[in-house]
Amino acid sequence: MNRALPAVSLSFLGFAASAWADEPPASAGGSQLKDTSEFEARSIATDLEQWPGSAVFKQHCQMCHEGQVPKAPHKMFLQMLSGPTILTALSEGLMKGQAAALTPGERQQVAEYLSAAPLSAARDPSPAPSCRAKAAKFDMTKVPIKAGWGYNNTRFVPAASAGLNAASVARLKLKWAFAYPNALRARSQPHTAYGAVYVGSQDGVVYALDLKSGCVRWTFKASAEVRTAVVPYEAAQATGARVQAPRVYFGDVLANLYSVDALTGTLRWRQKLDDHANATLTGTPTYLNGMLYAPVSSLEVTSAADPKYACCTFRGSVVALDAWSGERKWKSYTITEEPKPVAATSNGTRIIAPSGAPVWNSPMVDAKRGVLYVGTGENYSSPANDRSDALLAFRLTDGKLLWSNQRLAGDAWNVGCMMKGNPNCPRENGPDVDFGAGTILVTLPGGRDLVVAGQKNGFVYALDPDRNGALVWTARPGRGGTQGGVHFGMAAGEGRIYAPVSDMKDAHDGRPIDGPTRAGLHALDPATGKILWSTLADDRCGERRFCDAGISAAITAIPGVVFAGHMDGRFRAYDSTSGKVLFEFDADRDIDTISGVRAHGGSFGGGGPAVRDGFVVVNSGYGLYFHMPGNVLLAFSAR
Repeated sequence: MNRALPAVSLSFLGFAASAWADEPPASAGGSQLKDTSEFEARSIATDLEQWPGSAVFKQHCQMCHEGQVPKAPHKMFLQMLSGPTILTALSEGLMKGQAAALTPGERQQVAEYLSAAPLSAARDPSPAPSCRAKAAKFDMTKVPIKAGWGYNNTRFVPAASAGLNAASVARLKLKWAFAYPNALRARSQPHTAYGAVYVGSQDGVVYALDLKSGCVRWTFKASAEVRTAVVPYEAAQATGARVQAPRVYFGDVLANLYSVDALTGTLRWRQKLDDHANATLTGTPTYLNGMLYAPVSSLEVTSAADPKYACCTFRGSVVALDAWSGERKWKSYTITEEPKPVAATSNGTRIIAPSGAPVWNSPMVDAKRGVLYVGTGENYSSPANDRSDALLAFRLTDGKLLWSNQRLAGDAWNVGCMMKGNPNCPRENGPDVDFGAGTILVTLPGGRDLVVAGQKNGFVYALDPDRNGALVWTARPGRGGTQGGVHFGMAAGEGRIYAPVSDMKDAHDGRPIDGPTRAGLHALDPATGKILWSTLADDRCGERRFCDAGISAAITAIPGVVFAGHMDGRFRAYDSTSGKVLFEFDADRDIDTISGVRAHGGSFGGGGPAVRDGFVVVNSGYGLYFHMPGNVLLAFSAR
């Protein structure tokens, strides 16, 4: 059987030409790759399926990675990665728990089989140029702006900081592009300060890049993928007579939170925020007055794919830490009681509950009331309780839960529900419509404040923070679904709330589609929830695989403009008063980068754009969950 090359150029992944050694090691079955080109090596079929890794993959991995579990990357995506990247994921990264039963040799065999090359043959990709002279210097007058994840979930950048307006965005051009090596997704939210762009990557490398040129000022290697924003905060705190240097903070998918010197990349502290084996940080921690408030989520929802796994023991939380020392001040769980065995599945596996209610969105801090707000995800096991799919308010000083407003009851779900006959699927069976987008605090013209939140079911809600989160209004700009509705982040400003809606054509969860898609961008009245305008996304996917027209990624607004990246690879600027498209760039293409290699754009997902001093910087590529892969950071400028 012939093994076809994935329909993506190898330069897209940052591979160097002629990367393979003369022959694979003994672990690869003795197959000969001598005198073959890179493309020919990847097309070898007869020997490849005889490699030991083929049998290991089929026994331990195939059940999830060949389409049976849509939330697991398809085998085709895994084949786009380098062997070392796969091995790292299996040994110490995202898949460490799932690969625990494999020996070190078996993990190596799987990595070599999927990458179609011996590990000894891998070469580092061409590095991006290091900054020199003026480009290497940090501008201390360009202090962080308190807009976007890490500061304020309204994601609205004032005109003086943005350096752009509705007239100038039409002149935006791609100024530079940066390739992430050996990557198929780019999910970290970039931030800008001190003339630099701070951003994380799939392989755990955090970069400080020159905003004007993209050259590298410094790098830092985290333990695993950095999915959160990399947020700079000022040298505003003093220790004795010494003023602290500015820092950046970020989290990795292994639930480590880092504080790193913003000017040198030197580690200042690292804290593990949860001891659960499947804990992870996906939402960006929020900074206020020397404190960090970090949300904790989990990947245990995928562990339940194994019918023998006792589901589930994780519960979401928020952790408060001193930003300068890393000292933990308090930790509060979304589910108050500890999970305990409550029943057994049809095959005798224990059911442990209540569980889940993860927090995978950035907290919104209300300094005036001394409160922070978060939204939660689904329960992982039955019975569902009243903390899933809920909006929660915690006191800043000690983490006490002040109020909770559940917007959808009975949402218990795990990946077992995507597998026919899996007894680990809770009896509620979803519908898995978390609060993935960060809550927003908006102030109405008369001075009244509202907490506004968007959900994956397509609804947007406004709650009264002065009446224990009482519901004020409900709107439904989206149809919703497992990957539908409001996914990663809304924006608010100039008397409007902007709600991006993904509404995928097929959520790949086996559920029927309920009504027509409302994919696109919608503007709502903050006082009433009335939809002021809607610009539905036109479907230009054509023959593109893993393509949808809607908006999953977080959006960012400036006066007169809303920036949004679509799942079909289009990056757009919308007029905030009418919804008219002012600018568009199709990232689904090979893109020349500053390192001399070509990257490729894909679906925009997760973090949205950063806007500062006339630049718009955004990541493109989301090679997971039936979205288009990509590995590029794009920097646009109108100058």
